[in-house]
Amino acid sequence: MLDPTPPVAAPAGLPGAASPPAREPAATPQRPAGAGLSLPHVAELVRAAVPPMHPGGRPLVAAVACAAALVRVATGRGAVAGTLATAATALFFRNPRRVRPPLTGVVLAAADGTVATVSEVPPPTELDLPRHPVPRVSVFLSVLDVHVQRIPVDGRVLDVAYRPGTFLSADLDKASEDNERNALLLETADGARIGVVQIAGLLARRIVCDVGPGDEVAAGETYGLIRFGSRVDVYLPPGSRVTVAPGQRTIGGETVLAELPGAA
Repeated sequence: MLDPTPPVAAPAGLPGAASPPAREPAATPQRPAGAGLSLPHVAELVRAAVPPMHPGGRPLVAAVACAAALVRVATGRGAVAGTLATAATALFFRNPRRVRPPLTGVVLAAADGTVATVSEVPPPTELDLPRHPVPRVSVFLSVLDVHVQRIPVDGRVLDVAYRPGTFLSADLDKASEDNERNALLLETADGARIGVVQIAGLLARRIVCDVGPGDEVAAGETYGLIRFGSRVDVYLPPGSRVTVAPGQRTIGGETVLAELPGAA
């Protein structure tokens, strides 16, 4: 007579027990070759953290470094002070990366600084604009601000005009008329004309402008530099809506100064 009871598997490890299927060992994650803090990676991190220097500042930085080296050789002292002076001068001429906002029909700030005045005044004669009052936004740059200037709108350079003058403190309203300055006249694809005036200040003695008549330019790109305390005036078309107020901080190439007439 057959036994109806099914066979019972022997416990694992006893004679006659079926061995469980062998498991493959888990794969150990492999680190990609070169992963970690390699020298190229560190150099890339430094480049991302430290802004580049505008070419217009290189001669002055080189002069400060040479002067510091001569003092060190002549006196045997001043290494720390010379290094700090050179680094501070290089920092003054920094040219940080900026990202323009995805907007159309707006005028961006041409400089980092503080809005000194928002008013309606006739534009300077060298801009070759109608002599009736138009909105003007004046931004004052202290010695601690970025002193690189940026194009405020997409368009074309119609004219560049330099005018010598005095060196009053750039935070005075009179500086717009009396100080040494460089005027840039731009025209957008829609025919709007915007004036940008670089104005030297009490300490400034050099204005750099890297564009000329006929150049096609884009909003946010670097076009010039003023060495040490200075001011930048932006003259807007009549009917523009100013979107900043006196005392407000601006970031060149990012802050919206105004909306052009007819902007959606």
